[in-house]
Amino acid sequence: MNRLRKYFITGLAVVVPVFLTVYVLVVLFRFTDNILGRFLNIYFRNTMGFYIPGLGVLIFLLLIISAGFLANRYIGKSIFPLMDRWFSSLPLIRNIYPTFKQVISFILAQKEFGFKKVVLVEYPSKGIWSLGFLTNEGFQKLSQISNKAMVSIFIPTSPGPFTGVVIFVGKEDLSFPDISIADAFKIIISGGVFKS
Repeated sequence: MNRLRKYFITGLAVVVPVFLTVYVLVVLFRFTDNILGRFLNIYFRNTMGFYIPGLGVLIFLLLIISAGFLANRYIGKSIFPLMDRWFSSLPLIRNIYPTFKQVISFILAQKEFGFKKVVLVEYPSKGIWSLGFLTNEGFQKLSQISNKAMVSIFIPTSPGPFTGVVIFVGKEDLSFPDISIADAFKIIISGGVFKS
């Protein structure tokens, strides 16, 4: 009976993540396809007698690439900041838009946030170790006061690593585990369940 229970739990651990991943991808595909492809597919079905599955996803990808192209050109560099400020000033939207923008930027461009290395630091007290990210070095004024080479560490909260605390510690008080930034995020998001 114990062996059967063990097999069941192992099977759940293998099947459920795969099932949920496929399910989320299918839901996202259908959602995106329905937003943009629904009207064109109605036209194709009524005039030509067929529809193209995935047309909405294709149009969505083309829109994203076009927006990225424009954003990297002179016109985009002048228009998109204006749109950004306008969205950020609208009632209700100003409470939602900046948060989504920050989360997407965080996910897509970790280097932009200056994460250099994964560190272990004794925080919030001695004997308790927290996983964090080295974000900056060379704080001369802080180093002069403490007589240590001070560095800044961002310690994210679990399960949402978009918030946390910034602490300043001496570089010699850090440990540098052989863990990639991506694996460190997995550990934090999973609440320590994921093993690197």
